[in-house]
Amino acid sequence: MINNKALSALGLVLVLAACQQQPAAVRAENAATASNDALASAPRASPTPGAADEAPSPTPAPRATGNEAAAPAPTTPPLTDAAERSRTGARAVLLDFARAIELKRFGQAYDLLSPADKKRWSRADFAAIFKDLRKITVAVPTGTMEGAAGSSYYTAPVTVTSSDKDGRPVRIEGEAVLRRVNDVPGATPAQLRWHMDKVTLDWTH
Repeated sequence: MINNKALSALGLVLVLAACQQQPAAVRAENAATASNDALASAPRASPTPGAADEAPSPTPAPRATGNEAAAPAPTTPPLTDAAERSRTGARAVLLDFARAIELKRFGQAYDLLSPADKKRWSRADFAAIFKDLRKITVAVPTGTMEGAAGSSYYTAPVTVTSSDKDGRPVRIEGEAVLRRVNDVPGATPAQLRWHMDKVTLDWTH
C-alpha cells in the first residue's frame, strides 16, 4: 500500500514531467508574461526629453511697462553740416516738436520752445492746451525761409487736429518760426543751430 509521502513524490514527478512536455512556444509565452508583469510592477522612470523637447520655447514679447512715455520721442537722423544749416535742419527741429505733441510728450515739446515762449507759457499751461485730447495729429506743411540781420528764419504753419473727451472735433492753428544765426564770429553753438524762436497756437474750434 502506497503511503502519503509516496503519493506526494509521485505527484511532483508528474508535474515536472508535464512542464517538460510543454511546447517551447508555451514556455516562451509564459516567460514573456512573467517579464511583462515584472515590468508593469516596477516603478516608471520619467521620460527623458528628446532634442525637440529640450529646445527652449519661444520667449514671449515683452509687455509694455508704462515707462515708454518717459523715453525720448523719436528724432530725425543726424544731418550733415550742410543740411544742418539749410531748411532741412529747420524742418528736423520742427518735426521733432510735432512728433512730441502727437505722442503726448508735452514736456519734450516744451523743452524745444524759445525762452520767450517759456515765459508766455509755463510747462503746465503748455500741456493744458492739449489736455483731454484724444489721438492728436500735427501738420507742419512746408514753410518759407528768409534771412535778415545775420540770421536765417524758417516759418511754417502748424495745425493740430483731434477730438475732445466728448468726441467733438478740435482744431488748433498757428505757426512756428525757427531761427539760426549764420556763421557770425562770436555766435554760441546754440545760436548756430536751428531752434524755435516763436510759436503761436490758437483754438479755432
